[in-house]
Amino acid sequence: MVTQPGFLAPSAPGPQTRHSYTAEVTSMDYVAIDRLRIVELIWRERAAYAARFPRSKAAFEEASAASGGHLIGGVPMTWMRMWPGGFPVYQASAAGARVTSIDGPELVDFCLGDTGAMAGHAPAPLSELLARPGGITTMLPTSTAEWVGAELARRFGVERWSFTLTATDANRWAIRIARQLTRRPKILVFSYCYHGSVDETFIIATPDGPRSRDGNVGAPVDPSVTTRVVEFNDTAALERELAHRDVAAVLMEPALTNIGIVLPEPGFLDSVRSLTREYGLLLINDETHTFSAGPGGCTRAWGLSPDIVTIGKSIAGGVPIPVVSERLGHADQNITLSIYSHALPADTRAATKVWSDAMADVISASRKPSIPRTLANTSAARHRKSARAESKRDKRRMNGGDDGARTRDLRRDRPAF
Repeated sequence: MVTQPGFLAPSAPGPQTRHSYTAEVTSMDYVAIDRLRIVELIWRERAAYAARFPRSKAAFEEASAASGGHLIGGVPMTWMRMWPGGFPVYQASAAGARVTSIDGPELVDFCLGDTGAMAGHAPAPLSELLARPGGITTMLPTSTAEWVGAELARRFGVERWSFTLTATDANRWAIRIARQLTRRPKILVFSYCYHGSVDETFIIATPDGPRSRDGNVGAPVDPSVTTRVVEFNDTAALERELAHRDVAAVLMEPALTNIGIVLPEPGFLDSVRSLTREYGLLLINDETHTFSAGPGGCTRAWGLSPDIVTIGKSIAGGVPIPVVSERLGHADQNITLSIYSHALPADTRAATKVWSDAMADVISASRKPSIPRTLANTSAARHRKSARAESKRDKRRMNGGDDGARTRDLRRDRPAF
């Protein structure tokens, strides 16, 4: 029986004493841990850390607002303040799996840029390429891009690829594609997932319902407006949320990586794939962290078949060139719709008819099982309904109704496309 309140930890059976805590421990009991002792140990380690990295501490203090520095939080990116030592180590150089600080000690890097430098820091082929003369931002393609796309297709088994600047951008684009194709407003994610800084993903499931994650500052809307959320490995909850039929895509990591590693239970990923097809939505696998499973990520290692794959900058050795893929059967129609949405005239009704025609044509022409049958049927039905409505309007205009003359003038002046 524990005589003092405190943190509890399992211990071996028998009488035990630590500071003011006394407990008679049996195989089912726990011994309390002295909180003051924990505080003492933390401050001892912080003092040793500050003594080992004095130049890093001085650089941090110089950059902080209290010293008149010009960096928010005293660091280039605000999350860098979250070091348990009170300040981050400042880097002088990095190569392979080692980082040298401005204080001199060489450190073994188990983080590798939060997987951004998964292949190691400054790999020789990348360093040589970046040293060559050439532009950085020309907004023009290169002939090597197709080779890269083919190589990614070989590794991941997903046929079409495109490039963005961050993994967050890749996920945002994938979400837009899914919404455009399904005409549904929401996405579904899993509690404590990692998808960069995508606003829709900072949400967790609780016994009292979904809520925004702690630290989600400046959210544009309550994420429950845009997102459904369930616990990882909970197939029943997933089906319950998808049954609302307002979800455009499930955005997921094949294994959770933001709260340690949470592996999928046997059969869970198969259930996710089956349910997304049954309810007519897309499956997006974010391999930004799970890419470490091998050259083709978990997609290849575990034999997965997502509709879209996203990967972060690790695909380019840490250079910000994340990628988005789309499985054949989705890719062409997604790209077509994207082009139409940017190239059409301002007449909204005409634009709507063009993309509906395009979508109906590509869906009806495709026989790939990866396109949900419900999605194809819904799109075709909308197309037929739109066509019938257009026909009725044309008849009314011929009879002089609905401002027929004015409508005909607008049609005559509409740009060709």
